[in-house]
Amino acid sequence: MQIPEIPNLIYYAIPFFLITVIIEVILTVKVKLEDYEFKDAGTSITMGLGNVAIGIITKGIVLAVFIFVYEYRVFTISFAWYSWAILLFAEDFVYYWNHRIAHESRLFWASHVVHHSSKKYNLSTALRQTWTGGFYTFIFWIPLILIGFHPIMVLTQMSISLLYQYWIHTELIKKMPNWFEAIFNTPSHHRVHHATNPQYLDRNHAGIFIIWDRLFGTFEPEVEKPRYGLVTNLETHNPVKVAFTEWYYLLTDFISSKTSILNKFKYLIKPPGWKHDNTGVLSKDLRKEWEQKN
Repeated sequence: MQIPEIPNLIYYAIPFFLITVIIEVILTVKVKLEDYEFKDAGTSITMGLGNVAIGIITKGIVLAVFIFVYEYRVFTISFAWYSWAILLFAEDFVYYWNHRIAHESRLFWASHVVHHSSKKYNLSTALRQTWTGGFYTFIFWIPLILIGFHPIMVLTQMSISLLYQYWIHTELIKKMPNWFEAIFNTPSHHRVHHATNPQYLDRNHAGIFIIWDRLFGTFEPEVEKPRYGLVTNLETHNPVKVAFTEWYYLLTDFISSKTSILNKFKYLIKPPGWKHDNTGVLSKDLRKEWEQKN
């Protein structure tokens, strides 16, 4: 099978990211919104550049693992257009579950929390990416390799998904046409995902297609104005603290908790906020309280 050369799309998109952030800043000033705080945006851009730099290492690791796994594939799927069409949906399905589990398991939340740590919602927020997730979250995509999609195809589609999700991090676009809102992830849907309003917590995990949230019961429409950030915010613009604070808290809970080994490991697999003394998961408690009231 002839393998085409496919460039790293994220590297080529960096100038586009920076230009569109500048355009959004100008438009935001013109309509007098309060979407931008320059220290916050600077942190987001720094996190994004760090992610790209660390990605030089992690992408090599991921590619090596994928190539190894590919030797044990069940089928060999070609690079034909219909294979890419199938992969578009298959990869997005995998992304949905990866993203959902990142909110439901603290081990994966420790890296994903970075993306939710801004109290602002704009294009620069899309660039606020993890420095650690690339080392281990790729395991969710291994089944696609085992099925028979070539590693280059999977990595390319992962990049396409990430590029798609860039434009939905804005408050300048209120709603897309109804048919588009019904099928695709949009700024409105993703604003819900980034919000800390009780009814919005852990909702709308979509990458490209919102159909997965509708199908698996995690969809929530945007009604009241979202409040962004974390249930308990970090209150820092230091990129190193943003990248590693949750890892520090996770390891502290794991090491210092006076409980059984089983409960210690539950700190890794249970949702963020879980405690072995049953004082339980804050975000889910907030949502449950809201649902009981409504």
